[in-house]
Amino acid sequence: MEDTFKHQGWRRQMVNQLRKRGIFGESVLSAMDKVPRHLFLETMLDHIAYEDKALPIKCGQTISQPSTVAFQSQLLDAQPEMKVLEVGTGSGYQTAVLCAMGLRVFTIERQKELYDLSKPRLQKLGFRAKCFLGDGYAGLPEYAPFDRIIITCGAPEVPPALLMQLKSDGVMVIPVGNEHQEMIRIEKHGEGENDVTIQKYGDCKFVPMLEKLNY
Repeated sequence: MEDTFKHQGWRRQMVNQLRKRGIFGESVLSAMDKVPRHLFLETMLDHIAYEDKALPIKCGQTISQPSTVAFQSQLLDAQPEMKVLEVGTGSGYQTAVLCAMGLRVFTIERQKELYDLSKPRLQKLGFRAKCFLGDGYAGLPEYAPFDRIIITCGAPEVPPALLMQLKSDGVMVIPVGNEHQEMIRIEKHGEGENDVTIQKYGDCKFVPMLEKLNY
């Protein structure tokens, strides 16, 4: 499948709608305009790829709706060349948006089938993320610390290992909760467990964050 003028027009319309929804970060909007979302979906979903909907991907997972991807990306408040850990590669779409923002992206996925699809897809499209198959709860301690951490699945609580891998003055964006999830933004101010500021940004709905690998 190609990125046609039709798809580019749909993307511009999507970005205009994101502005109306309150997304103001120009680096985020520019990235959303660059990344061809339809290439991260099954061909049969091409006609709705740029609607503000979460859509199904392999392994019973979903690709988040564009407004959610944009909102989480904006909450990161990240600057180019920052080192970012993404937990939950999924289709690779959020990964690509982070790359298009000029960030150095390390992304981890527990589902081998998704990992095997998203890694070559990102490479083919020119997004230079470092992709790993592993347990998102454990993170990537060998590559820590990270300036920013983004979790794209709902965790019952903030994983302590991930908070340890966040730099002092770093930011984590994570949906927290089981049946009821809330988007939170954590700013870390020191090395202690309580050296954080937490801001809440309302209800959300993500697939659950699961432990261990799934081969």
